[in-house]
Amino acid sequence: MWTIVLLLGLAAGCAGVTQAVAQTVVSQTAVAQGVAAPAIPGTESRFFTTSDGVRLHYLEAGPRAAHTIVLVPGWTMPAWIWQPQITAFSHAYHVVAFDPRGQGDSEVAVDGYDQERRGRDIGELLARLGPAPALVVGWSLGVLDALALVHAEGDAHLAGLILVDNSVGEEPPPQGAPPSHARPLPHAVFMHNFVRGMFHRPQSPAYLDRLTEATLRMPEYAARALLSYPVPRTYWREAVYAARVPVLYVVRPGFAAQAANLQRNRPDTETAVFSDAGHALFVDDATRFNALMQDFIHRHIWP
Repeated sequence: MWTIVLLLGLAAGCAGVTQAVAQTVVSQTAVAQGVAAPAIPGTESRFFTTSDGVRLHYLEAGPRAAHTIVLVPGWTMPAWIWQPQITAFSHAYHVVAFDPRGQGDSEVAVDGYDQERRGRDIGELLARLGPAPALVVGWSLGVLDALALVHAEGDAHLAGLILVDNSVGEEPPPQGAPPSHARPLPHAVFMHNFVRGMFHRPQSPAYLDRLTEATLRMPEYAARALLSYPVPRTYWREAVYAARVPVLYVVRPGFAAQAANLQRNRPDTETAVFSDAGHALFVDDATRFNALMQDFIHRHIWP
C-alpha cells in the first residue's frame, strides 16, 4: 500500500498536462515495444532464463573477478537508470544492473508480478553470478523485491543491502494520500507525470522521454499488480530484521522516522536522509549517493 501512496504522490506532484499534451503522450508512447537503452561505455548485455521460463536481462560491467554489486531498479524502470553508479563503481567492482521481469530489455512475462516470484528472480540472478555474496542495492519497488528474497531464501547470497527510498515496514507507517475524485489519467499520461515527478533537478527532455517510453514496455495490468503485493507491511520488517548483513537505508524526509527507528533498533544499520533530491535520488545527487555507498562498502562490506 505504501508503494501506491508513494507513486501516486509523485505523479500528482508533477504539473498537470492538458488534454492536447495527454493525446500527444499517448500517441507517442502507447505502442512502445522496445526502447533502445543509452550506451554505457564498458557494459555488456546478458540474459538468463528463470526457473519458470522467462528470459531476463541485465547489464554487466567491471572485472568479473571483483566483488559483485547488483543494482535493482524501481517500479517499471529499466536497468540503465543506474548509469551513474555503473560508471562510478565498475572500475573496481563487478557491477550488474538488473532488468526485472517486464522491465527494460527483459521479457514481458504473462505473470509473476508478485513479491514471491520477483524475489526468486533476484535469487536466481545471484546464483548465476556465482557463489560469492553480492551487495544488493534496491530502489523503490526494488527495496521490496530484495526484502522478498531475504524473506523467502535468507541472506546466504548477500554481502549487504542498500535500500533506497521506500518503506521497510518499520514504524511509523507512511501517510496515506488524500482522497481524490479526479478522473483517473490514462496510463501513458500517468507514467509521463510519474517519471517527471521523480526528479528535483533538471533532466533533459530526451532522457525523460526515453525513460517514460521504457516504463511503458510493461503492460498496465502488470504495472498495477506490482502496486498491490498481497502481504502485510510486517512482512518487510521481518525480512530486514532477519537479514544478518550490514544495511544502509537511504531515504528522503518522508521515511526519515522509519530510518531513525531502524537504526535505533537494528544492529549494523546506517541511514542517510536526502532532503534536496527527488525519488530517484541516486540520479539527482549521484555525487553524494556514490560517496555514501563507497564509504559504506569500505567500512562494512569489503574493507
